[in-house]
Amino acid sequence: MSETISIKDVKHIANLARLSFDEAGAEKLKDDLNSILGYVDKLNELDTSDVEPTSHTLDIYTVTRPDKAEPSLTNEEALANAPQSENAHFKVPKVME
Repeated sequence: MSETISIKDVKHIANLARLSFDEAGAEKLKDDLNSILGYVDKLNELDTSDVEPTSHTLDIYTVTRPDKAEPSLTNEEALANAPQSENAHFKVPKVME
């Protein structure tokens, strides 16, 4: 492994993230992070020269419907059941000063 995480690093990261750990928790997190970094180092050793770079493992695309105008409600119909309306708009209670 090229570099390891120290307790000092864990405390610094915890401080930045506004987290608090006791000594046992910090030690466990240090061990977990070092384990993860060790795994990443193993992955970096793999020969990926014949692997095409991809952002997804599958060809994924978003299916969308055509955007076409369709008949809609008139202002009067839309506001028919509104508790309050004003100038052809829904009127709602003020929520900000």
